[in-house]
Amino acid sequence: MSLLPRGRRCGAAAATAARRLLLGPQARVSGSHVCNSYRTSGSLPEEKKEFLQNGPDLQDFVSGDLSDKSVWAEYKGNLKRQKGERLRLPPWLKTKIPMGKNYNKLKNTLRSLNLHTVCEEARCPNIGECWGGGEYATATATIMLMGDTCTRGCRFCSVKTAKNPPPLDPEEPYNTAKAIAEWGLDYVVLTSVDRDDMPDGGAEHFAKTVSHLKERNPKILVECLTPDFRGDLKAVEKVASSGLDVYAHNVETVPELQRKVRDPRANFEQSVRVLKHAKEVQPSVISKTSIMLGLGETDEQVHSTMKLLREADVDCLTLGQYMQPTKRHLKVEEYITPEKFKYWEKVGNDLGFHYTASGPLVRSSYKAGEFFLKNLVEKRKTKAI
Repeated sequence: MSLLPRGRRCGAAAATAARRLLLGPQARVSGSHVCNSYRTSGSLPEEKKEFLQNGPDLQDFVSGDLSDKSVWAEYKGNLKRQKGERLRLPPWLKTKIPMGKNYNKLKNTLRSLNLHTVCEEARCPNIGECWGGGEYATATATIMLMGDTCTRGCRFCSVKTAKNPPPLDPEEPYNTAKAIAEWGLDYVVLTSVDRDDMPDGGAEHFAKTVSHLKERNPKILVECLTPDFRGDLKAVEKVASSGLDVYAHNVETVPELQRKVRDPRANFEQSVRVLKHAKEVQPSVISKTSIMLGLGETDEQVHSTMKLLREADVDCLTLGQYMQPTKRHLKVEEYITPEKFKYWEKVGNDLGFHYTASGPLVRSSYKAGEFFLKNLVEKRKTKAI
């Protein structure tokens, strides 16, 4: 949970709201006495006194730090959508408002160089954590190449769409390398919108960007999260041979829901061919894909999909909760519990994936995965695996 501060009265308003929640609509509070008055009221039942004593204080409301994991198992709201219903967001999916020096610096650098990130365009819930640096004090962003307008219209995605997007910026590969050099990152993710209006789908643009990055810093590790290039394996080969370290392409959902979720030009078999071909061209490259859960898939379908991906020699898999970006997009059919995500992580490890990241807020480019993949790349380069 997080609250946007509104001037100097924010603290009093939050405390007032907390008191009214517990004492009922008849409760009245005045000014600076609010915090002490509701804690010392002798008329409160014992259980409410205990609740107030052990519950969040004013600082918790201001900071937004209310992530009490004990409420996960006790959550009583619906997790599966009934017809005509819109599910409420469960507590484990609520995130902090993005802020901080690293966040602002990264955003300003991107704007000054006319670069876009999938973090912003796809409204990623982890943007504050990744851009702010978090535990590792390293800001991470996924750069979106070839503009912010896609030629496809997947029903889960909030990125803008158009039949004929603006032409590519020829300086973008250079600017991207320049920005990453300024940040001092040692692992970067490059992705893009679909550009079906271009003969090679933008594969050459990807390859040039990787080349510029490696020229500036040969030690930098590069992950490319690519489109399917309409199944054009020559385009896949061009990117796979560019010097990247991780080739990622998302299947998005189980085969049974592909037509419902993705643009008609995309399908599961085509995506698997892309992943397989990247490994055939460059066997040392690590392959990676992602599945969204909560779109109406069954457990049997998820397990079968994971088996198919492992049989296709996919190395790494991420599983995360689908979250409806706007009312125009597909509704969430089910909120998957953190415990169930842990179960899928174990299944992935048992199936032989080198790395399975599974959690409600995990996304295909989540920073925790990048730190693991950095080690995986380095181990593979030394032929340790």
